[in-house]
Amino acid sequence: MTFEVAEEVIDADSHRGFSKEPQGRPRVYVSPELDGWTLVIGRWCNPCDGGRSDEVLRMCVELSARYGQAQAYYYGAQGDGSAWLIAERGSVVRRYCETGEGEDHYLTLGEPLPFERARREQLGLSPTWDAATESDEDEEEWSLATYGMAPEIAAALSISPRDLTAETRTRGTGVLALTPPRDGHTGTSLIGPAAG
Repeated sequence: MTFEVAEEVIDADSHRGFSKEPQGRPRVYVSPELDGWTLVIGRWCNPCDGGRSDEVLRMCVELSARYGQAQAYYYGAQGDGSAWLIAERGSVVRRYCETGEGEDHYLTLGEPLPFERARREQLGLSPTWDAATESDEDEEEWSLATYGMAPEIAAALSISPRDLTAETRTRGTGVLALTPPRDGHTGTSLIGPAAG
């Protein structure tokens, strides 16, 4: 399946909700290898989803232990926010969510990425911060900046689906796949370097 067709299907599934997808299970698009990365795209991979955030975190940690790196992103193209989860060599480096939900801060793990620190400096904010002591104005400015940041972080650390071109090195075939049943079995990667 081509990326363009898969994007339409995944977008439609996301707006309908999981329960109306085939067999009540979410579908994901598993890309061919793209510049050394395999993308798994779909709502099921959302690192800030309240019902799946722990499972997505565990999968990224396991995949990073196997492949060196694994990442999961959420980006709401209609101003719904951003989230990123970066794992390397079996450990979480960073998880950050900014979706406007009151519980976002509970999902934050790890120290800010160099990309985050640099963006804060560009905005005239302190590169190190504590949400408990930050002014309301600074907190609001940072929140607005992070709403669209996930694709930028993906592009800086790996590959962003928004930046694919005809020059992107591709190997293999993309497929639309059903996710595993909710019986604890997970064997699908989110985003990680392609296997050997």
